[in-house]
Amino acid sequence: MKAYLFRGNILLREFPPDTLFDVNAIVAHVLFALLFNEVKYISTLEDLQNIESALKGKASIAFSYVRAIGTPEHRAVMEAAFVYGTTYQFVLTTETALLESIGTEDIKNAHLYFFHCKQVLDLTEQCRRTLMEPPLTTLNIHRFIKTMEAPLLTEVAEDPQQVSTVHLQLGLPLVFIVSQQATYEADRRTAEWVAWRLLGKAGVLLLLRDSSEVDIPQHANVVFRRAEEGVPVEFLVLHDVDLIISRVESNMHIEEIQEDEDEDMASPDMDIQDDEVAETVYRDRKRRLPLELTVEVTEETFNTTVVASDSIVLFYAGWQAVSMAFLQSYIDLAIKLKGTSTMLLARVNCADWSDLCTKQNVTEFPVVKMYKEGETPVSYTGMLGTEDLLKFIQLNRISCPVNITSVQEAEEYLNGELHKDLISYSSVSVLGLFSPNMTTVKEDFTEAGNCLKGYVITGIYSEEDVLILSNKYAATLPALLLARHKEGKIESIPLANSPAQDIVQIITNALLETFPEITVENLPIYLRLQKPLLILFSEGSINPQYKKAMLKLAKDKHLDSLIPCWLNLQNTPAGRGILQAYFDALPPLPLIVVVNLHSGGQVFAFPSDQAIKEQNLLLWLKKLEAGLESHITVLPAQEWKPPLPAYDFLSMMDAAASHHPTRKDPECTKETDASEKDKKQEDKSAIRKEPIETLRIKHWNRSNWFKEGGKSFTHDNKEL
Repeated sequence: MKAYLFRGNILLREFPPDTLFDVNAIVAHVLFALLFNEVKYISTLEDLQNIESALKGKASIAFSYVRAIGTPEHRAVMEAAFVYGTTYQFVLTTETALLESIGTEDIKNAHLYFFHCKQVLDLTEQCRRTLMEPPLTTLNIHRFIKTMEAPLLTEVAEDPQQVSTVHLQLGLPLVFIVSQQATYEADRRTAEWVAWRLLGKAGVLLLLRDSSEVDIPQHANVVFRRAEEGVPVEFLVLHDVDLIISRVESNMHIEEIQEDEDEDMASPDMDIQDDEVAETVYRDRKRRLPLELTVEVTEETFNTTVVASDSIVLFYAGWQAVSMAFLQSYIDLAIKLKGTSTMLLARVNCADWSDLCTKQNVTEFPVVKMYKEGETPVSYTGMLGTEDLLKFIQLNRISCPVNITSVQEAEEYLNGELHKDLISYSSVSVLGLFSPNMTTVKEDFTEAGNCLKGYVITGIYSEEDVLILSNKYAATLPALLLARHKEGKIESIPLANSPAQDIVQIITNALLETFPEITVENLPIYLRLQKPLLILFSEGSINPQYKKAMLKLAKDKHLDSLIPCWLNLQNTPAGRGILQAYFDALPPLPLIVVVNLHSGGQVFAFPSDQAIKEQNLLLWLKKLEAGLESHITVLPAQEWKPPLPAYDFLSMMDAAASHHPTRKDPECTKETDASEKDKKQEDKSAIRKEPIETLRIKHWNRSNWFKEGGKSFTHDNKEL
């Protein structure tokens, strides 16, 4: 499939359809093809210097950098070139190195520079450059170029309120530098300097006091006139050029804020981008990935390449943005494992080999599966990132649960010596202790260990001398021993007659830290517990005394109804926005709050005048429990809705899922191939293992916390 651009019966250009991904891309590509001579695309600093040298004394240059061809900024530049291309030479680049070479540090945003080359007669002199500061839109570029065409400095002798220039018509203010005959030359030099500094931002005029028809206060040396009609001029005393510049820029900042507010009030249907991932993938499309580090598998080579060896296979779709974004992480994984792993990394593009993906039970993209000879393939259900996938692969090097055969080996296992090279990937090791005759619970634990394979190291010990370990660690059989290697602690958890799914949940909950640092990645895990959050906000690492106090309260069971945690604003900048939602202004840190997301939405703040100590915290928590503390705010009961109904993908998924039975708890099932699936159609969970974490947060029954909240709110679908 291709799109073709004709002029009459002459074919001008062919376009792959993936380059015409929206209206902006279509307009930009068509204009780029039509304005081939008016817009020069360059990739090196040498190209830019050659164009600049050739145009000195002849024409000025509009040099633009855009992140990618086809973006809204690229369209705006091309539309400007369509209008002004015969007057100015438009030059375009997408190379960040070129932008950096001319002294711009901000390479995340599009930029436009105006090179004043027409006035340069000395070929050794560099063209003066003016940066356009507003965002690259068609209107802003038009306004900017019009100000470049206007006189740099104009002399006037009339009332500033009656003066009219192109700047006012474009919505820009005027700055009058007041002069008198005795200081005319110096004032003119100052005015020219200010005019260059404010070029594109304001009009600068030299106002002659001696012949002026208006009465200018004797002390005033600057007159400022806003673009709005009816606003009186301001007579100012500014003895520094930087103060004049600051005055104009602060006025522009106020106008920008007002424009932003106006845009927020505009129709929500205007220019909505539904997929930031797609935009990012397209922006990075020129990044060359070393795909040769992975093996591309086809339907013909799958069995001989993958099934016959230990392999990791990425099933993706070349047309899907999330797949292409994860492909970059997958290649980064291949780089990390290069020369250190015997595991084969392969990939299958399901857009080309749909039958193969169907046979491998691939029903969504992207999916990573691990194949080991003689074993059922295992699907990866963790975060779509390089480090999490690396952890999954490394922990799958051993078969879990590990069969421990002696007390000494069990001690080595618990001390982290048995699998020392894997401790960095799993800071907790789980050992199941069972009597030899506990057949059923051992089978359940083995099933749970298989389910958690790749996420945590599990082991099993059921020899005759198991009581030695049971007595040493005060564990009543059957039991779990959790060895926390970072803390050097070993704790026991009774199992009773727990089925496999309950054992999975017990281990999953036990892996959670007592006082964790909350991040974007782990927040959903703790929200799943559906308890109020006790958060300590900190700018950097927390004081060890604060951590000690929190851990002591948790150990003494004072925080059982809460989730104590802390948030480092340096590691998680989103915390600033969270605090601003709780307070009118960013409060001084450290700061402790209790947030009841799931029932009521109240936010309580620990008194800032009290030291963060165990006794003070305990007293405050008891007041909260008794309903004696007032909340600082109540989070609104609003849902996190899609920008447009057509983007409500979760509802579409729910509608589809409503036709199938669901289970409340996470389940751990084995995969089957497509032929077995046909034979056993009722087993809907056979396609892949369910993720350990539940996807949605259910309402929780209120405890004795926050008794004063009379009405229940829904906060499941909103951010912290």
